[in-house]
Amino acid sequence: MAILSIVEQAYRAPLDEQDDTTLWINHMIRNAGASLSLLLRGNAVNYAVKGQSAEGLTIGGVPFSHPPRLDHDLQALMDARGSVHAVEEDLANLGMQREELLGDVTLVPQRGGARLFDAHDHIWHW
Repeated sequence: MAILSIVEQAYRAPLDEQDDTTLWINHMIRNAGASLSLLLRGNAVNYAVKGQSAEGLTIGGVPFSHPPRLDHDLQALMDARGSVHAVEEDLANLGMQREELLGDVTLVPQRGGARLFDAHDHIWHW
C-alpha cells in the first residue's frame, strides 16, 4: 500500500509540540513500515528549505528551549526512505529557488501531480 501524503497547511503547532504534528505522524507511519511519499504544496514548501532556524525565539519574555527544526525533521523522513516532493510553482510563488532546498526533494510541476497520484493507493491531504 503506497500512501501520498499532501501537506499544504504549514506550521501547525510547531512551537507547542517542538515539531510539526503532520510531519511527525507521517514519519511515524513511515517508520512503521508504510510506503509513504510526501507532497509539499502551498506554504508547506517552506519546510524543505535547508538551514531554517527558530533558535533565539522568545515570546512574552519566555525563550523556547526546543525550537522546531523542520528541515531536520524532513531530512530524517527522507533518511528513513520516505520520498519528498514539492510543487515547483508554489516554490516560485514564494520566491524560493531550488538551491535553497534539501537535496533529496523532487520538484513536481503542478500539472504533473496526476502522475504522482496514480502511483499511490491512498491520498491523504492535510
